[in-house]
Amino acid sequence: MSAINPPATLRSAVLPVGRLMTAVLLVAGVGVHAAAAQLAVPLPFTPVPITLQSLSVLLLAAAYGPRLAAATFASYLGVGLLGAPVFSLGRGGLAIFSTPTAGYLLGMLAATVVVGYLARRSWDRHPVSMVAAMTIGTALVYAGGVAWWLVLGFDLTTALSQGVLPFLPGDAVKVALAAGLLPGAWALTRKLQGSQP
Repeated sequence: MSAINPPATLRSAVLPVGRLMTAVLLVAGVGVHAAAAQLAVPLPFTPVPITLQSLSVLLLAAAYGPRLAAATFASYLGVGLLGAPVFSLGRGGLAIFSTPTAGYLLGMLAATVVVGYLARRSWDRHPVSMVAAMTIGTALVYAGGVAWWLVLGFDLTTALSQGVLPFLPGDAVKVALAAGLLPGAWALTRKLQGSQP
């Protein structure tokens, strides 16, 4: 790793950069998002399930950087809107726009860009800045979700009580997990590269 021109993202530090590798990572990322969406727990008091998708979004955004992360999530959305059952609870197609879930998906797309951008600015290399980046990304996901609740005709109180508050504890754990994983991966990468002849 060069001290003059350090890699901008974890992906560029660990993997070769090229069109083939980019395509492989994009396809793999779509699969990760789809799998994370299926790890869902429905809640009886809200139409929005708990999933691991926000964690996959935040981690891939930080590891991939803004362009590849956004292209990956946009591809995932495209596959789902075309009808593949890749959204939470095995849903797919344009009908997702009639549910609050659509807003969270749009918020996730925004979060990939912002978290990826912050990672390129080295926010992913230290736990404190990583917590800040992940918190900003999570706030964007919530903002998209709440906005879509309002678009669907719900009031703000309902949007917050059913679309934000139940998910805060779990998302706090996801932020803490991501804040440990990314800086830890960077530290391991530096150690391994420093030990190479």
